[in-house]
Amino acid sequence: MIRKADKDDAKVLADLALNIFDGASRDELIKEFEDFAGDENIVSFIKFIGDEVVGFAQCGLRFDYVEGCENSPVAYLEGIYVKEAFRKKNIGRDLVMACEKWARDKGVYEFASDCQFDNISSYNFHLALGFKEVGRIIAFKKDLK
Repeated sequence: MIRKADKDDAKVLADLALNIFDGASRDELIKEFEDFAGDENIVSFIKFIGDEVVGFAQCGLRFDYVEGCENSPVAYLEGIYVKEAFRKKNIGRDLVMACEKWARDKGVYEFASDCQFDNISSYNFHLALGFKEVGRIIAFKKDLK
């Protein structure tokens, strides 16, 4: 079963999200997921098998420019994680499909995402779901202290 997450799911979502959001603290993630639960432009979906939470996906609407897109807003896959023991069972696909339906119901018809250059499994996952690569960037930072 996949269901839309609510504020009470913030701790479960944070525990899953720690696997993909490097450098984030559990407390920060809990606070973010609690805040997101009240935002109509962000949604998280949780996948259960029986009583066990096995994955989640988070999608939001982005109103600024999104690489390769022509419209605004654009639905954006902010994060997705499926526990390793449950991968290759279409759970990730089903979570993304829930995000796509949510976006369509909001009248949005472009869906975007990203992944790190070295994350080949994520790259292949995106391609398998019908995403098309639209560009590559290298991000820079300069400290001004």
